[in-house]
Amino acid sequence: MDESEINKKILNNEEQIIQKDNSLELNIDNYEGPLDLLLDLAKTQKVDLMQISIVQLVDQYITYVEKIKKNLENKKVLCSIYHIDEEKFDQKAQDEFKARDYFVDEYHVISKNTEHQIQKLTNKKITTLPFWVNTNIWFDIANKNQIKDKYKLDQDNFYIGSFQRDSEGSDLDKPKLSKGPDRFVEIVSDLNKEIKNLHVVVTGKRRNYIINELTDRGIEFSYFEMVNFESLNELYNCLDLYIVASRYEGGPQAVLECGVTKTPIISTDVGIAKEILSSESIFDMSNYAHAKPNVEIAYKNSQEISMAKMFPKYIKMFEDLIES
Repeated sequence: MDESEINKKILNNEEQIIQKDNSLELNIDNYEGPLDLLLDLAKTQKVDLMQISIVQLVDQYITYVEKIKKNLENKKVLCSIYHIDEEKFDQKAQDEFKARDYFVDEYHVISKNTEHQIQKLTNKKITTLPFWVNTNIWFDIANKNQIKDKYKLDQDNFYIGSFQRDSEGSDLDKPKLSKGPDRFVEIVSDLNKEIKNLHVVVTGKRRNYIINELTDRGIEFSYFEMVNFESLNELYNCLDLYIVASRYEGGPQAVLECGVTKTPIISTDVGIAKEILSSESIFDMSNYAHAKPNVEIAYKNSQEISMAKMFPKYIKMFEDLIES
């Protein structure tokens, strides 16, 4: 197999490891270098390293990297980063950022919080544009009692919403701590002591952690596993309170969706929360009992992030980058 065919295999990402006729072809997307690849081959693929040409391996790796460099250096590169989970941003992740930063002309982030994170890592231009909210999908509904009847929700209950997935990886019972499901359960448990007929509304897949915790604590809840946008909008309109208890977030979109549906919401200082919500609606785990929703401010600020207003800003960002 000649060099052009080997490179074609690499760039097309056809196989991770192929061995035949004493030759080696590889997909190196998940490896930091040739030695990293060799270690993985020895551990997981049971490959006889004595049969591998180190020179061929290194040549393929260098060819792949050089082609990527050549391709990117001829283009304007915009890198979108939604948030950085600082607890997972270890030395390896920092090194990867620095390597990628060489090719990036401009960064796009969706919140001031993420902008501040990226400013510590690069001197490249950063444009902050939140993801828009589609007000044709998310909106306030006047007859909320009728919606509660539709979903068999008691009119007298106090409904708290949680629509974000909370499980980590393949272990459905392990909490995804960046989303703060443990914090959500702690807050709801305290509120359950004070609010009569408290009831949690849970939606979406991978909600095992919260469902198990609510069950163990005897807190009433309704679970709607898979709902479309129309149903989700209606469920927002049933809520008396939505809680974002995340440690790290890009958006979350729930902040904007609550804003335009006039759903009362309180949130930790993550993502765009502080840009949309009133200061009295922002909490940490030492003062969440004093957080208060401000529906009118959230609604007003969310309207400024509508699709109609944000699309032109995104187009301008791309146009400015191309012309720079």
